[in-house]
Amino acid sequence: MSLMDGLSSQLGAALGGNPDQLLQEASALIQGHAGGLQGLIDKFHASGLSEQVTSWIGNGSNLPVSAEQIQSVLGSSVVQGFAQKLGIPVDQAAAHLSSLLPSLIDHATPDGQAAGSGDLLGAGLAALKGKLFG
Repeated sequence: MSLMDGLSSQLGAALGGNPDQLLQEASALIQGHAGGLQGLIDKFHASGLSEQVTSWIGNGSNLPVSAEQIQSVLGSSVVQGFAQKLGIPVDQAAAHLSSLLPSLIDHATPDGQAAGSGDLLGAGLAALKGKLFG
């Protein structure tokens, strides 16, 4: 099973067949983050997760990040807000973000560079949706 197949299965099971909502909320989280995509990337670097976030931006495979690391980087209030929007427990929301953010950031940086443009994030989200739901 490929990574994209696994994400699709996980998203569908998590939200009762509405993985699109999870993708939309994760995209909104990135866009709403102070500094957008680049701000979020900078926050991962500042939190000691440079190796992970660099792998997501680069062209190789994406290194994993744990739910606990996601909560540490984003802050519990951000993860709680994300969970509330989706109607799921906070620990489940953090787990989904730990699976989804590496792929979203990877697809939003197709040339190995983060641009501050929301259009780039939208294009990355569209590409990821195409691979997930085909």
